Amino acid sequence: MVVEQKITELLTAKFEEEAFQDCFLVEVKLRPGNKLEVYIDNDHGVTHQLCQQISRLLEEVLDAEGWLGEDYTLEVSSPGLDAPLRLKRQYFKNVGRNVRVELTNGTSHQGLLSEVTENYILLSQQATAKKGKKKVEQTRETIIPFDQIRKTTVLIQF
Repeated sequence: MVVEQKITELLTAKFEEEAFQDCFLVEVKLRPGNKLEVYIDNDHGVTHQLCQQISRLLEEVLDAEGWLGEDYTLEVSSPGLDAPLRLKRQYFKNVGRNVRVELTNGTSHQGLLSEVTENYILLSQQATAKKGKKKVEQTRETIIPFDQIRKTTVLIQF
């Protein structure tokens, strides 16, 4: 069994424990030079303490089982603010934030992630329209099915 798959199974089981139920695995990558990168997320945000706990667990198992030998580098972190959303669970976590969605047909949409279902997301965009001589604020909503999404990133605002 490949190391990434073993780590995935180990963390999937760990995240079923009551103390870790709001955690989830985003990605496991084994890079050249025995560098193992583990990206985790949490419904309430990833803390340094959480990364430390998962890192210690993985170090214990890697050392005991020898999956990577004696010389390896392990990094446990959240995917980062600029990383694309990979899992539906990340979409639910980011409701209320502005996102950019690139579609499989090459077009893109930007707006507030206002709703997430199992099948689609709903983006809300504020637009100004002219009504006679007055400008009126309008909200335009766009439903985007998950199967049409190529990539979604959270827009960082200061």
